[in-house]
Amino acid sequence: MNVFLSADMEGTCGIAVWPETERSTAMDYAPYQKQMTREVAAACRGALAGGADAVLVKDAHDSARNIDPAALPRKVRIHRGWTGDLLSMMTGLDKEPFDAVFFTGYHAWVTCDGNPLSHTMNLRSNRVTLNGQPCSEFLINAYTAGYYGVPVALITGDQALCESAKALIPAITTVPVNQGRGGGVTSIHPDEAVERIEAAAKEALAKAKDCQVTIPEHFRMEVEFIKHAMAYSKSFYPGARLLNSKTVAFDTNDWYEMLRFCHFVLSDG
Repeated sequence: MNVFLSADMEGTCGIAVWPETERSTAMDYAPYQKQMTREVAAACRGALAGGADAVLVKDAHDSARNIDPAALPRKVRIHRGWTGDLLSMMTGLDKEPFDAVFFTGYHAWVTCDGNPLSHTMNLRSNRVTLNGQPCSEFLINAYTAGYYGVPVALITGDQALCESAKALIPAITTVPVNQGRGGGVTSIHPDEAVERIEAAAKEALAKAKDCQVTIPEHFRMEVEFIKHAMAYSKSFYPGARLLNSKTVAFDTNDWYEMLRFCHFVLSDG
C-alpha cells in the first residue's frame, strides 16, 4: 500500500502570522518548521502503522524546502522544491500507483475567517470560486486526487477547512488543530496535535476506500484579483474571459485543463 502526502504549513498547529511560515524570518519560522515536520512525521508513522508499505511526501509550502527529511521514518521518500509541472502541490501523484492521499497543515480558502492566513494559491486575489463554491487549495488538490482515482483519506489543519473537507468527502478523517478568529488563532497543544495526527492517519488508511472524490462533469473557476491590471493580463489565457474589471473566468469539462489554467493564472509557481 502506497500513500501520497501533500504538506502545507499555514494549517500547522499554532501558526497565526505570516513570519511563522517564512524562511526569511528565521526566529519566528524555526519552531513552526519543526512543528510542521513533526506533524508530517506523525502522519507518516500512522500510515505505516496502518499498513502502508511506503509514503511519498510532497513538501508543498512556499520554497518547498521546509520539512527536515531526517526526522521522517526510513520508509518515507520526500519530494522537495518545485518541478514546475501542472500538479503543483501534488507533484508525483501521477508517476506511480497510490492507495490514499493525506493532507497535513492545510488552510482555509481566501476570504474565509477560519484562518487569519487564509488564501488560495497566492495573495493577489480577493475571491476564488469553483462551480460557484469557495475554492481552497484542498479542493483543487482533492479533485486532482479524484482525477487520478486516488481516495483522499486524511486532512489536518484549521477547523473551517476540516469542516469543508467533510462536506466534500463524508468519510474523510480530519484533525482540526487550529481555530481562527479575526487575526488570531486558538490551537491545541503541539504535542497533542502530533498524537492525534498519528492516530488519525492509522485510522484513515483503514477507511480510505470510502473516501473517493466525486468529480463534476463540468468545471467553472472565477478568480477576482485585487488589482484590475492583473485580471486584464490573466484574461489572455486561452479560453479565459474577463467578467468585469477584476474577475477572470474559465470553463472546461477536463480537470487537467483546469489545472493548466490554475498553473498559468492562479499559481505563484
